[in-house]
Amino acid sequence: MRRFLTAALSGVISLALGLSLPGPAHAQDEFFVETQPVDLNESDPSQNQVGELIFRGGLDIDPGEEDIGGISGLTWHNDRLFAVGDDGHWFSIQPDEINGTLIDLLTFERGELLDERGKRLKGKDEADAEAISFIPQLGWWISFEREHRISYYADLNVAAQSWAIGMEDAPPLPFRIRETLESNKGIETLAHHSRGMLACEERFDPDMNNCVRFDQFGEADYFQLAPPPELAEHSGAPTDAACKEDGTCFVLFRSYREGEGNRAAIVKLPMEGEPEVLAVLTPPLTLDNFEGLAVREQFGKTFLYIASDNNFSDTQRNLLMKFEVMTKEQLIAATPEPEVNYETKDVVLETTKGDITIRLEVERAPITAANFLRYVDEGRFDGTVFYRAMKLNRDPMPNGLIQGGTQFDPKRILPGIPHEPTTETGLSHTNGAVSMAMLEPGTANGDFSIMLADQIGLDANPDSDDPTWQAGFAVFGYVIDGMDVVSAIHAGEADPNKGEGVMVGQMLADPVEIVKARRAERAVE
Repeated sequence: MRRFLTAALSGVISLALGLSLPGPAHAQDEFFVETQPVDLNESDPSQNQVGELIFRGGLDIDPGEEDIGGISGLTWHNDRLFAVGDDGHWFSIQPDEINGTLIDLLTFERGELLDERGKRLKGKDEADAEAISFIPQLGWWISFEREHRISYYADLNVAAQSWAIGMEDAPPLPFRIRETLESNKGIETLAHHSRGMLACEERFDPDMNNCVRFDQFGEADYFQLAPPPELAEHSGAPTDAACKEDGTCFVLFRSYREGEGNRAAIVKLPMEGEPEVLAVLTPPLTLDNFEGLAVREQFGKTFLYIASDNNFSDTQRNLLMKFEVMTKEQLIAATPEPEVNYETKDVVLETTKGDITIRLEVERAPITAANFLRYVDEGRFDGTVFYRAMKLNRDPMPNGLIQGGTQFDPKRILPGIPHEPTTETGLSHTNGAVSMAMLEPGTANGDFSIMLADQIGLDANPDSDDPTWQAGFAVFGYVIDGMDVVSAIHAGEADPNKGEGVMVGQMLADPVEIVKARRAERAVE
């Protein structure tokens, strides 16, 4: 798909602009900004959800003596946000995040947008940038209003090549909404994805189209995208958009009414089907003049960033807020393919979320597997719980482990067993592996973990200086059915007040009971 899009857009740009080598580059500057955290609802800091969006942190950005004027367009590229302002600058912003929550900014850089001669843009009419989008293998597209045009930059530090809207001698645009646009209501959104592009102008008129989507073959679909009712009555209009690689787009709407202030909304626009309102932000939620929206796909999840334009006003703020789009489909770890070359025995853990079937490696890990079977046969697991879910923010998702068992209950535990390192068994902490929990080698008894995705760092490492990591943890089986149940347990909410040391924030608020553990009856082959 992307190959066709790139070819189509390359043709359009080449014909329309006659691509030439970029001019001399101009330097950019990095400066220090102060940030203060903001809540989704400053009158109720505990609120962390609005509509279908989960709040993942927000910042009030104070650039000090550097008056940046706010952010009019936003996009995610590589490992950071890129933005444009309405005074002819572009910005590079690297967020600082912990466990997916926005807590600060690592870097904030600014550069000047240049005209076709490589000169600095002058005056509001020439410099009023509104949207930014990066197209792989091509470069940056930036839309401007007042002097309406779309500029192409091979690099943000070099001279522009532009399409002017409505000029008689201008080359044809790859899309158009209307030939004439009001001075301060131009093309406010440009959003690229692997299957095409979305553009909208900053207006909504029930009698006119305000958006266009075109595919990788250049076919355009003009349509009307209305604001949610809460914003429609306040003249709500699109101010930015961002798209996932699969073509699903998100459109940011903003409205303002004197005496009532700002409102905002985010609308999901699928490739097929009707638009879906994900969230409407109205007072008392934290609001300002939101004009920037970026989408980030990470760890199987979709994150949205929104940013505000303070219009060089002391009464407005430069806000950056992050949200996670709620998913209706639970992420499920894949079920590993079991090996059948060694002797094994199957057991079933019947839990309150469903059954988990484990294939025990009684030949390759005989001591550890026999210990687990004894706990099963003597009913020592019956009534215990899965109590821990370690969640790692890395692909593939879900990622981490769950832990359950006897929790040192003196009525349940048996003496610790000799350690069987992975260097001896040949087993590994790959997806679905079942491994013994322990404090140190020789102390494992009745607690165990199940891996979601590969966690081979838990294998024995003879080169380590730490005796615990030299020995690693003992794998003794693999889940062969029920990884959906493992994933459901892993997805449970954690209690932030439970746990000690590395387990703080990993203890499940509602542990999942192992109702019964039993040997499985294998079908006769």
